[in-house]
Amino acid sequence: MTTTATIEQLTTATFDEAIAGSPLPVVVDVWAEWCPPCHTLEPILAAIAAEHADRLRVFKLNGDAHPEISRRFGVMSLPTMLVFRDGQLVNRLVGARGKGRMLEDLADVLG
Repeated sequence: MTTTATIEQLTTATFDEAIAGSPLPVVVDVWAEWCPPCHTLEPILAAIAAEHADRLRVFKLNGDAHPEISRRFGVMSLPTMLVFRDGQLVNRLVGARGKGRMLEDLADVLG
């Protein structure tokens, strides 16, 4: 795994362990290099990851490079944020959004 700001990059090989092994809720940003809204979302997620590091982990997964994860979770458009708690998918956020809206959408896992 490599780190971009405070967001770790996942691969198919590291995905399950990172999700299952996290004591905190997890957001996985499924993105692609060709996706402009994905790039718009990146600094927003980095800020949320830094500000809420004690309550939330944020990861990125390149959907083009790891299509088996996209298929497994039915990701049909990008960006899609998969939200996990205790290793289980609890929410799916599709499309870019501003920081305020993202925090509202994550309020249930941020506590």
